[in-house]
Amino acid sequence: MADQPLVQKTTDEKDAERLYEPVAGESGFSLRAVLVGGSLGSVVAAMNIYLGLRIGWSFGGSLIAAILGFAIFTMLTKSGILKKKFGVLEANITQTAGSAAGSMTSAAGLLAPIPAMIMLGHTFEWWELLIWSFAVAYLGVFFAVPLRRQMVLVEKLRFPTGTATAQTIMAMFSSGDDALAKAKHLMGWGALAFVFTLSTQIFYSGLEMPPIESIGLSIFTAWTFSFLISPMMTGAGILIGPRVGTSLLLGAILGWIVIGGYAVDMGWAGGPVFDEEAGQWGYGTIMSYSEGVRGWILWPGVAIMVADSLTSLGLSWRTILNTFMPKNKDNAEIVDLAPDSIPNAWWMGGLGVASCLTIGATWFLFDIPPHFSIIAIVLSAVLAMIAVRSTGETDINPIGGMGKVTQLVFGGLAPGLVATNLMSAAITGSGASQAGDMMQDLKTGYMLGASPRNQFKAQLIGIAFGIVSCVPIFLLFDAAYDIGGEELPAPAAHAWKAVAELLANGLDALPANAEFAVLGGICLGIAMPVLRKSLPKKYQDYVPSTLAMGIAMIVPAYYSVSMFLGAMILVAWKKLSPKTCLALSFAVASGLVAGEGLAGIPKAILVLLGVEPIFG
Repeated sequence: MADQPLVQKTTDEKDAERLYEPVAGESGFSLRAVLVGGSLGSVVAAMNIYLGLRIGWSFGGSLIAAILGFAIFTMLTKSGILKKKFGVLEANITQTAGSAAGSMTSAAGLLAPIPAMIMLGHTFEWWELLIWSFAVAYLGVFFAVPLRRQMVLVEKLRFPTGTATAQTIMAMFSSGDDALAKAKHLMGWGALAFVFTLSTQIFYSGLEMPPIESIGLSIFTAWTFSFLISPMMTGAGILIGPRVGTSLLLGAILGWIVIGGYAVDMGWAGGPVFDEEAGQWGYGTIMSYSEGVRGWILWPGVAIMVADSLTSLGLSWRTILNTFMPKNKDNAEIVDLAPDSIPNAWWMGGLGVASCLTIGATWFLFDIPPHFSIIAIVLSAVLAMIAVRSTGETDINPIGGMGKVTQLVFGGLAPGLVATNLMSAAITGSGASQAGDMMQDLKTGYMLGASPRNQFKAQLIGIAFGIVSCVPIFLLFDAAYDIGGEELPAPAAHAWKAVAELLANGLDALPANAEFAVLGGICLGIAMPVLRKSLPKKYQDYVPSTLAMGIAMIVPAYYSVSMFLGAMILVAWKKLSPKTCLALSFAVASGLVAGEGLAGIPKAILVLLGVEPIFG
């Protein structure tokens, strides 16, 4: 039977998602919007490096850039410095540039594959990281452009963060005082977090981790269950909520006390958890993941994370199937109301240039043959489509799962080549990261009637802002700290490194008798996502996050405890004052995370200069 003729939708149907209709001549793209958005996104990128290297997660910059951008332009307009009024479409360009810049820590691989290479002994010059970042950062943007029509216009996927950003922008313009209140709380709590964090390096380090041995709790300290006062961890706990926060605590108890304690009792971990004489964690040092308790429980933690990522991806089989069999349920013609779309020559030409740069950069920097990079780019294009649909339906961009799939593929194509395994997977992760981010912004723009072409330009400029800010900050942290050590555990990087080593060396990469813990971790990482998926939606939040449990086995337990307490603050706040919690929790939490993240930069400089706290 022939296809039914396409019927154009009515105006009301076409405008169902529209929150704003631009006035004649309102373009939104301006130098001031791009500069402010890119600058705010650079702040988010700096925050995400410190946060991501500590707990393995990063947060998007859309809402932060939207709120602070609105506040900045409102104050400048009220003071008379700016004459031209700041509009809705300019706010969209500001958050688009900010989102692009803020996501560069993930897209450039600075939270997982690059730190994993460093832990394997590879060193990077600043120009090498710049070449790599500029080469891979734009792939995902060009992958996303041709998907816009199907994902945003035809199927109208929700893209929750993009939808929330559009609604936030409209709310700010309808009630400016509320937006200014959020901005004040964000900046105020950020300033307090900044001052507190810097004080721990200048005045007294005990401010951050008060000694609890004096009150008879040394047994907990011995298993890394110290009391950490960290604005960033508290803010992150508020952002992730009680389910993930509780899962972190459960994972810390299971890993450090139950599994770790058993490994020590059986003599598999090789030594005490805490060396009193040396004042160091684990078997010799807390920095070591190759021996002792920490090196042993790393493996079940990684197994849980990998199994969770791949199982969650597999459970999204319908999403994956729909990616390659898209449908228009209404069988109707979709008319794009945007004033100007992105020319095919732009994204096709850009994709060609970015692909050539990626192939050349990986060959030059990592000796990866061009045909392997071509395979990685093709995989990246396919997996980016899956990532975009997952982001649109669930707001979860499965970057870890995408990377693991590529690592498994290259484990067969290039056995024993760890660098090839890691950096080929990094190409896939970058494509998935940027494609999902770009589509969230395009959803926001569609709801606000923005020009996709202007958003495309803002995204490209924002990426450049993010690269030139996050690369030097990453190198600063690399110089000041041992990436993968106590200060910056880099749990995501440990997972990537462990998978690459296991694929290269087989079971020889595991410590003694750890294969049983790995098998148990795989079973747990599969069972929990399946259980959650099978339950009615109202019960799903009672199933722990196995991804969080795995991370808790890689980072010191005090990180998990601190984030758990932050999640409990959110629970109490919501119960005591639901209205203010709804209005301000995101702003307060973001301020705490950003404040400590930014303070980490001068703190790292003081560490490099050898400045010790005045009072020890």
